[in-house]
Parts: sequence; C-alpha cells; structure tokens
Amino acid sequence: MEPESRASSSRNPSQLSGVNLSRNLLLAYQSFGVIYGDLSTSPLYVYKNTFKGKLQDHRDEESIFGAFSLIFWTLTLIPLLKYVFIVLSADDNGEGGTFSLYSLLCRHAKFNLLPNQQAADEELSAYKYGPSSSQSGASSPLKRFFEKHKRSRSALLVVVLLGTCMVIGDGVLSPAISVLASVSGIQVIETKFTNGELVLLACVIIVGLFALQHCGTHRVAFLFAPIVIIWLVSILCVGIYNTIHWNPKIVRALSPHYIIKFFINTGKEGWISLGGILLCITGTEAMFADLGHFTAFSIKLAFVIIIYPCLVVQYMGQAAFLSKNLKSIDNSFYDSIPGPVFWPVFLIATLAAIVGSQATITATFSIIKQCHALGCFPRVKVVHTSKHIFGQIYIPEINWILMILSLAVTIGFQDTTFIGNAYGVACITVMFVTTFLMALIIIFVWQKSILIATIFLLFFWVIEGVYVSAALIKVHQGGWVPLVLSFIFLVIMYVWHYGTRKKYSYDLRNKVSLKWLLALGPSLGIVRVPGIGLIYTELATGIPSIFSHFVTNLPAFHQVLVFVCVKSVPVPHVSSEERFLIGRACPRPYRMYRCIVRYGYKDIKKDDGDFENHLIQSIAEFIVMEAAESQFSSSEASSLDGRMAVISTRSLESTSSLIVSELEDFGVDDSIASSRSSTLRRLQSTYDDENPQLRKRRVRFQVPNSPGLDHAVKEELLDLVQAKEAGVAYILGNSYVKARKSSSFLKRLAIDIGYSFLRKNCRSPAVALNIPHISLIEVGMIYYV
Repeated sequence: MEPESRASSSRNPSQLSGVNLSRNLLLAYQSFGVIYGDLSTSPLYVYKNTFKGKLQDHRDEESIFGAFSLIFWTLTLIPLLKYVFIVLSADDNGEGGTFSLYSLLCRHAKFNLLPNQQAADEELSAYKYGPSSSQSGASSPLKRFFEKHKRSRSALLVVVLLGTCMVIGDGVLSPAISVLASVSGIQVIETKFTNGELVLLACVIIVGLFALQHCGTHRVAFLFAPIVIIWLVSILCVGIYNTIHWNPKIVRALSPHYIIKFFINTGKEGWISLGGILLCITGTEAMFADLGHFTAFSIKLAFVIIIYPCLVVQYMGQAAFLSKNLKSIDNSFYDSIPGPVFWPVFLIATLAAIVGSQATITATFSIIKQCHALGCFPRVKVVHTSKHIFGQIYIPEINWILMILSLAVTIGFQDTTFIGNAYGVACITVMFVTTFLMALIIIFVWQKSILIATIFLLFFWVIEGVYVSAALIKVHQGGWVPLVLSFIFLVIMYVWHYGTRKKYSYDLRNKVSLKWLLALGPSLGIVRVPGIGLIYTELATGIPSIFSHFVTNLPAFHQVLVFVCVKSVPVPHVSSEERFLIGRACPRPYRMYRCIVRYGYKDIKKDDGDFENHLIQSIAEFIVMEAAESQFSSSEASSLDGRMAVISTRSLESTSSLIVSELEDFGVDDSIASSRSSTLRRLQSTYDDENPQLRKRRVRFQVPNSPGLDHAVKEELLDLVQAKEAGVAYILGNSYVKARKSSSFLKRLAIDIGYSFLRKNCRSPAVALNIPHISLIEVGMIYYV
C-alpha cells in the first residue's frame, strides 16, 4: 500500500466520505492482496468437502444444483448483506475487527475492565463517536444491567476473547488447508505422487511462508494484488467456459427453490453437508478486521464489483461441470480446468493460496497485539515492519508457534476434508460473535431501538446457527482442533487478564499516603542526588508502593522524580499531540511530577530513542503553562495545585515561542527547544486522588501575551535541565505475584501456577517498555493478592 494509506491515525465516516474516487480505486486494488486471498481460494475445496460421507449416495444433478444454490445464497446473505452493507459501517475511527466493536461498546457504556482508566481519557479526539444525544429509554435498562453486574461485563469479555481465539485458529488452519488444497492438483496430472510426498511439499511451502514473515508484507504488497487479480480472472474465465460448455441450465439454481429440493432429497445428510458449504465464506471476517488499512468504500467496491461476481461464476461453472461429471467431485476444481491452461492455473492457484495464508497470519499478529494492549495477553515482541503502513507488524514468538501448529495440523490430518471441518468451526464462531456484538452496537452506539437490534440478531443468528450446528456435528472429524486451540488461548488470555487486574488492585490498595510523603518534607528525609528518576508504575493516580519500598532501603534519591504510567485506552490510536498527560504528584518544592503516556490498542510503542527528550520537554511546557495560568487567574492561585488545567492546542500555539526561548536560555539541546510540533499537545495538571473534590474542578484559559516568569518558575526549569544533564535513571518494579493463603484452590491455581508461569516466560517489562539496560534499576516486591 501507499504510505498515504495511513496518513491519518484516525478516521471517521465523514472523513472517509471525502476520499476521492481515484484514491478509493487504488485502495480497492491493494485490498485484493491483503484481504481477499483467503476468500477467493475457497473454490479449491468447497465442493469436495460438501459431498463427503453419506452424501456421496446423493451425487446427482439435483443435488449439485441445490449445493450451488446454497453457496450462492450464503455468499449473498453473509458477506454481501451482513458484512458489506451493515458490519463495515461499524468502524472505530476507521478501524475494524472484534476489538474495535468491543472498544466502541466500552466507550458508550461502562463495559470496560481496564483498571487504570480516567475521566481525562474521554477527552481524546478519537474517543467521540456517533451522536452525542443520550441513550434511548428502551436501551437504558439493558445498559444499566451490564454496568451494574460485573459478571455480565466479564462474560462479554470472554465472548470477545472467544472470537479472538477463533481468529488465531484461522491463522493456524488457513495455511494448512489452502496450501494443501492447492498442491493437491499435482495428483490430477502426475498420479505417481503419493499423499506423503504431497504433504511433504505442502510442509516445505508452509515453512517457507512463515520464515518470510519477518520481512513484512509491505515489501511484496504490490506483488500480492496482481496474483489475486490474475487468479480471479482465471477462475472467472474457467467458470464461464464450464457453464456454457457443460450445462447452461445451472443458471436456474440461483432460485432458492433448489435449496428446498436439496434438503427434501438429502435429509439429514444435506444438513450435515452444510459444514462444507460453510467454507465458501472463509476469510469473510478479514473484510472487517483489516478495515484499518483501507476505507470501507474501497472494500465494498472491490467485493461488489470483482470478488462477488467472480466467485459466483466460478462456483456456477464447477457445478455445471460436476452435473455432467459426477465422479470428479473429489478433484472438482482441477478436473474442471481445460487441459491447455491447467499448469498456469495450478501455478497461480498455489501462489494465491500463499497470499491468502499471508493475510490470515498478519491478521493474527494484529489481533494478538490488540489483546496485549487491552491487558489480555502476555508481553511479546512486536516488530513494526513498515515505516509507512502502520498496521503491518511481526511477532516472532507467535509466528513460530503458528508454524509449528500449522505443520502439526497438515501432517496430522493430511486431508483437506478434516482440516476443512476444523476451519469451518473457527470461521462460523467468529461470525456468530460478530453478530452478537453488532446487535449491541446497534443499541448502544447507533442508538437504535432494541426491536431493530433483535431483528438483526435473530435473522443472522438463525442462518449462522444452522451452520454452527452442522459444523459442530463434525467435531470428532477434525472440528475439535479449533475448539482445543481456542480453549488453550482463552485460558492464557483470561489468566493473564485476571492476574494483571489483581496486581493492579494490590497497587491501588497499598499506594503510599500523600500525608506520609508530605511529612517527610521536600528532601523526603533523605539525600537528593543529581539526576532524574523515572519511576514506572501502573497507577494513573497516587504514589506507588514501590516508591516507599525504594526509599526505605536506599539512603538517597534523585533531584527530580517522575512517576511514569504507560497505559492503554479503548481507542484505536492516540495522536502524538494527546499522548502525554503531565501533572504534579506533590507541591512544587518536591520536584515530583506525573507523566501518563497513553496508547491506543493499535498503536505501536516504537523505540525512537527520544522518549527522555519528549518527557523533559513536556514537563518544561507544563511548568510554563502552569505559571501562565497562575498569572492569568491570580484570584484562584492558592488552589492551583488542586485543579486540572485543560490547555487547548490553540493556547499552546500562542506560547510555543515562549517555551522555546525559555528552554534555550537554560541550555536545552536545540533539537528539543526547536521542536514546535511537540508543544501542540493537550496538557493536564493533576494533583492526585488525595484531593478528589479539587481534582474535579476544571479551568479553561488563554495564556496571556506577557512572557514574564517569576523566579520560582525559572529556578524550577533550571533544576529540571540540570537534572537532565546529570542523567536519567529508570526505576521499575520486579514483582512476584502470589495468592494469599486464604485464597480458593482455583485462585491459587490461576495466580501461583498460571500467571506465574506466563510472567516468567514472557518478555520483561523493561524490554517491552524499551528501557535502556544500563540505566535500569529494578526493585523486587512480592504481591499477595
């Protein structure tokens, strides 16, 4: 994709509508290689998986017509009607996927279980969505129910995590079934190839596919789209040829009348065969999950004009061929290809299968990243593989786990029928979850009546419920794989989320009393050594217990202390202007500040090596802004420390030159002093939750033109610069979480074994936060939760 495709970190529907046609055409072209690879390769194995088992006894023209009619209406109702015309409209500032729906719900009702959220987060520009009117009276009881009962919110999180785990299952199963189905075409011409040799070839391709993930899809992004387009043109031409050459009467099967005849003739076996029909819509969820890289209009354009017609014609052509060649069902796709073009189509089918698998693997990386951001997955290494395309990432640990699992599935089953049964269960479960979340979106976000949401829910749940029942019938024939994988990942996610919340609750209960800190005086009762101490904590308010633990055991502390809280908020992206919140943790003489660094669930914490400079710059701006506000409203200066001053970017623009000049006077590096863009951020002054009534007061002001600063402010800026020159130390807690002896057996199992194992084997907080090792000080603590 072009760099401009992520030029804006957040988009809303009004912005998307202004995108010109040429740009949407370019994005639609690029979407073929990223989104539609999996969906477009489904014709390789749908008919083969449909006519398995006892349905083989019903191999006649009527059944073939009925199967095609089922495929046509499934493609029409779910990908076209549900996703293209409804679900794609539920974007979260241009982002899609299960977590974007959950994020929207968390912002419109108190569903969020993230522990350190603040009212200030609601002022983010990306936080607002849709109409600002109050909820309708019909939805209020349902909203109150979710907000009142914590278990209902926990159940909602489990549902979201279940859908997420099934997406991870897709990342395991998609390479296995796509590659194995594509290379199986060799047996049509070269019958000497054994199943073992075919599986070996598929495994080699799968290993190569995962080995290339570290390069990033952006390096071959423009290569992917032509492959899928050539593939679509190929299957379209083959479908037209087969329809005209073998049985033009297949066009009649577009009527749903043939579906009724199909079930009358096949009975229970026809219902069970729906597990194979289901495979025609695998990859549909990618249209919504990968929305962040494109626009909704470009995705709709590509599907309606190209994808949908090509797939319908291809399935129609295969059905026409099979109606006259009933014995070719086991290799229906490759047998239906005319001889002169067999090898070119085989080659492009293999490449298209690889492209489809690539898109699913990349989507798995993204979903793992989002789970981690919302505190539902252990810390893993996230590599940003593109300087321009924001969402393309690579997670080494997950990549190799997916490869091993995919190889195990390929070698274990060696048959696309069993893998298809597993793939169908994973696919329809994700769609089932999306339908449920969309019904809540209709009520809480779109603010429509419960009746409309109920009609939507029942209509699609009836259709998808039939497919779910058919897919679950085949649990013993491979369908157990995604269930087992999802259960394992679900346990990992929930245990990590549970342990993280318990650890935060301990910090919240045991934070240091502000009265105790003030009693120590500005010197804190110890020697203040030169330098800046950055104390990392998960608390957005209050003094963490790690501080008292450190002060108790060491006789000295730094001249300037900054409590840094790096947290995630339920929005996809936080702009650089809104990322930092700076405030005081104590009165001015203590030189103690608080910095809250906010990231969205799709933001990447890149190691740009300039965090210290940005932090010092932000603190200096805060000091100057605080003084300017004090001069402007001197009548309320006595309570300044207890207020929250919300400074708009317009105010910051008028004082940018003042800040730069003051910093230059004190010898700050030119690169910092001249960083005008970094001054355009929203600064908030908070004085802790020890004064909750004062903290709730908010004042908006315009900074006066007078640049004069009193001596105390200049002295504070000088202390800050001198401390920066003396060096920066990072203080981080190395915690050990244990369950109390009075805890239940299940809790001890989750904390002492599950959470402890995950914490020891995931990446350390210092690595995850890009803290330089040479400046790191770790403080060990035991948390009894």
